[in-house]
Amino acid sequence: MKSAIDLEAAVNALQAGGVIACPTEAVWGLSCDPDNDEALTRLMRMKDRDPAKGVILVAANIQQFQPWLNKLPMELHAPLAASWPGPNTWLVPDNGRSHALVRGAHQCVALRVTDHPLMKALCEAFGGPLVSTSANRAGDPPAMSATHVHEIFGEELGAILTGELGGQERPSTIRDLVTGKVMRA
Repeated sequence: MKSAIDLEAAVNALQAGGVIACPTEAVWGLSCDPDNDEALTRLMRMKDRDPAKGVILVAANIQQFQPWLNKLPMELHAPLAASWPGPNTWLVPDNGRSHALVRGAHQCVALRVTDHPLMKALCEAFGGPLVSTSANRAGDPPAMSATHVHEIFGEELGAILTGELGGQERPSTIRDLVTGKVMRA
């Protein structure tokens, strides 16, 4: 198995276009640079994920999402600020900032400010939001340990950032910011 690495090595792998594995609030996840076409393509291929689905972006704080929120009406900022950080993912109208593989076939982008200490530190060290998607092949259950991640993805990973899961029993709630509709409870 790839050895445990520190944040600096994880950031270096991300900046080099790698896909890394790391623990999140509920399950092990895969992360990459949301602006790197090769990394996003590699991630979709690794997961056998339909690119039309899109992926979630996570950030250390709401300020890291300003490029995605800068055209959002001010009244729509309140629900974001009230629910972040935490296990709340919001579908926000895309302002043209999102890569097509992040957005998928949607006119919105999924954003969450993490409260997981390691994910927060990773986003801070990277200097911006990261893709965060469950560490599994499409249709399979997500990995719950670093060992399981390695069994699934092996050398396809640029790095495995070891740490503990955040204690959530299920993935984040996903809501549409404009309609308020719950898309995933």
